[in-house]
Amino acid sequence: MQPRITVITLGVEDLERAVAFYRDGLGFSTDGVIGTEFENGAVAFFDLQHGLRLALWPRSSMAADTGLPLRVGGPLEFTLGHNVLSKAEVDAVMQQAAKAGATVVKAAADTFYGGYAGYFTDPDGHLWEAVYNPQLLPEAGTA
Repeated sequence: MQPRITVITLGVEDLERAVAFYRDGLGFSTDGVIGTEFENGAVAFFDLQHGLRLALWPRSSMAADTGLPLRVGGPLEFTLGHNVLSKAEVDAVMQQAAKAGATVVKAAADTFYGGYAGYFTDPDGHLWEAVYNPQLLPEAGTA
């Protein structure tokens, strides 16, 4: 198995609300909801960076497809890290997310490793970290 991830799928309660948050609130590009002609097929994809996509899929559809019992997971199951090039960009991302309806979990502050980060959750409770890490800077234009 090659060490690569190409899709991160988030189970959501309300697909339209989740699409609005990521598209309209955070400015992520999408063609919108597709697959509505299939039972449990409605999904939305967002291009993140070369070779990586974010998928939003109703939890009920995920449960039906996997056979696992439907349950809402907790925000500590994983975080999605959004690395940027400066502290100012962290602040801008946090402000944009809050304006879009995110819940700020931890205001941006200096970190123990010499960076700067804050946390917010999207409307479905998925935990995001907006982070400036001088040791893990993204390529310019991909932050």
